[in-house]
Amino acid sequence: MKILIIEDEQHAAESLEELILELRPQVIILASLSSVEDSIDWLSSHPSPDLIFSDIQLSDGNSFEIFREIDPGCPVIFTTAFNEYALEAFKVNSIDYLLKPIKKREVGKAIKKFEDLYQHQVVEELNNLKKLLANTEATSTQTLKKSRFLAKSGQTLVSIPSKDVAYFQAEDGVVFLYDFKGKRYIVNQTLEELTEDTDSNSFFRVNRQYLVHIDSVKEAHSYFKGRLKLELNPAGHDDIIISSNKSNLFKKWLDQ
Repeated sequence: MKILIIEDEQHAAESLEELILELRPQVIILASLSSVEDSIDWLSSHPSPDLIFSDIQLSDGNSFEIFREIDPGCPVIFTTAFNEYALEAFKVNSIDYLLKPIKKREVGKAIKKFEDLYQHQVVEELNNLKKLLANTEATSTQTLKKSRFLAKSGQTLVSIPSKDVAYFQAEDGVVFLYDFKGKRYIVNQTLEELTEDTDSNSFFRVNRQYLVHIDSVKEAHSYFKGRLKLELNPAGHDDIIISSNKSNLFKKWLDQ
């Protein structure tokens, strides 16, 4: 934790620093500043600290002038001999307000309050970041995968939703799209291109000839040498064999 102290009384600044380091030896005190002007200059030219302890009445004015001039980018714990500034203090990123003479116990409670708030904020921000990344990935995936396929039936062009595709079959250099009603269409894409264009959670390239939708899989039977024999609905026009190399991947895909 990196802390900045703003205090115009040297003895008070040194005393506060000692209390902080007794309570949290791992803390780094970045600087101890004594004026509004110095504080604005420092905050303008350095990365934000994690926390600021600030007196209110300084040698050249009121510390609120600092925070009206520049956003510190971190919480502030105010220290003062006067209680009439409490309301204004809480308008300027303040998380606590300590009256002088400052006691070790009060400083400890104030730091603990900051740590509790900060840790909660970090966890919340991490969770928000994870959600954002998940949403971004999902959106990116959706934009890359096609939701419809342009197909041809005779002289007619039709647009078929991805969810209505039972499987694609390559035959003699032509790729056919079969819907769940068993109707066949021609598509002007290779199976390799279609594999890239389809959602891998819904479609699986079982062999060189077939790219199948998970809802079209009727049954899978053990076959010779660790292979699988697949039955589709609607039925395919030849034996659909999955190699031993792909059979485990296919089983995991079915079990997702």
